[in-house]
Amino acid sequence: MSLDKRLGQRFLPYGANYLDWSDMHELREAIEHGVLFRYQTESESIASRLERRVAERLGAAHVLAVHNCTEALRLALISTRPRTGDLVHIPAVTFVAVAGAVLSSGLIPVLVDVDDSLSLDTTLLPPGTERVIVAHMEGTVAPLPQDVPYVVEDCAQALGATFPDGRHTGTAGYAGTFSFHHNKVLTSGEGGLVVTGDTDAWSTMRCYHDHGSARVPGRYPTWNADAHYGENFVTSEGVAAIQYQQFRHLDELLAGLERQHSIAMEALPDRTDLRVLPRAAGDVKISLRFRWESRELRDAAVASLTGRGIANWTLNKYVLPEHPVITGRRSLYGDGFPWSLAPDHPLMLSRDGFARTRDLLDRTLCVPLSPELSEQDQILSVKALRQALEAV
Repeated sequence: MSLDKRLGQRFLPYGANYLDWSDMHELREAIEHGVLFRYQTESESIASRLERRVAERLGAAHVLAVHNCTEALRLALISTRPRTGDLVHIPAVTFVAVAGAVLSSGLIPVLVDVDDSLSLDTTLLPPGTERVIVAHMEGTVAPLPQDVPYVVEDCAQALGATFPDGRHTGTAGYAGTFSFHHNKVLTSGEGGLVVTGDTDAWSTMRCYHDHGSARVPGRYPTWNADAHYGENFVTSEGVAAIQYQQFRHLDELLAGLERQHSIAMEALPDRTDLRVLPRAAGDVKISLRFRWESRELRDAAVASLTGRGIANWTLNKYVLPEHPVITGRRSLYGDGFPWSLAPDHPLMLSRDGFARTRDLLDRTLCVPLSPELSEQDQILSVKALRQALEAV
C-alpha cells in the first residue's frame, strides 16, 4: 500500500489492519478440527478460551460471546428480569442500536440529554431510575450514575478504556457490552461480548442466549429442567477464533493510538476558532475530535479534509430525538408493541429541548487515528491533517 493511501482515506480501520493469515492459529485449529459449533466438542472451545482471555484482560468475573453488541445489550436488559413496558434511560446521542435493543426487549427508551463530552448527563436522571444504558462514545469514558441498580455500559467503541480508578469500561456497572463490528477497536466483521460481575445475571444470559438452557459441551442439545424460552445468540468457533487473534494485538493497537494522539496534540494548529476536545488518560483515542466556532467552519473543514483524501466524520446522525425509530413510534406488531405500553407524552429529558446538543454536534468533527502506522508515518499523517485544517 502506498504511503499516500495509508495516510489518507482509511480502507481498513483499527483492528482490521492487524488481521494476518500467519497469525490465525485458532482459526486454523477450528478448521482442522472440523467443528465450528462451540458446544460440539468436550474439550475447551475456542469461544470459551476467548471468554477466559477477555475476563483476564478486563478483570471481568463473567464473559459471554454473542453475535453482536445489540444482542449483548438485549441480554443485559433481559437478565434484569424487567416487566414489559419498563423504562430504560439511554443517551440522546448514540447509535440507534441502543434504542433498538431496548424496544426489542419489550421495554421503552427514555432519551437523556448529554453533556459537553457527549456523554449521558447523569444529573438529569429522576429519582428512582432503575435501568440506564451509558455509552462510552468515541472511546471517551463516560461517568456512571450512582444509586441506579442496573447500569449497562455500552463499550462498543471503548474496548480497553479505563476509569480513573483503573477499572476497565464494562466492569464498573451491572453489565458491559462490546462490539466487534468492522469499524470498532477490534473486529471480526460482526460479533459481540457481554460481561458482568453478577453470577445470577450471567447464568440468565447464558441460558437465554441458547434457547433457554445452559449447555453441556459435547452433549448438545441438553435441556434444563427449568428451561425458559430464549433465542439463538451463540457465537461460532470461526468468529471466536478471529476475535482471539485480534485480542493478541489490543495492547499494540492502543499504544499506537496513544502515540499518534500525543504527536497530534503537539503539532495541531493553534486557532482561536478551533478547539480539540480533551481526552482523559484512560480514553481509547480512536479519533481526534474537533469543535469549531460555527457549523460553517465545520463544514468547510469537512470539505478540506475530504478533498485531500483524509478520512473524517460528523456525529449528527447519532441524534436519537430526530431518528424515525423514536419519532414514528412504529412497530411490526399489530397492537403496536412495545410502544403501546408507553406513555403518550414524549419520553425525553433535556433542559432546552436538545438545542445545546444539536449546536455542539453541528460544530463537531472527528478524524480517525492510525495505530498501525510507524511513528514516522504518523508524524507525516498529522502534518497532512494540520495543513488541511490551516487551509480552512
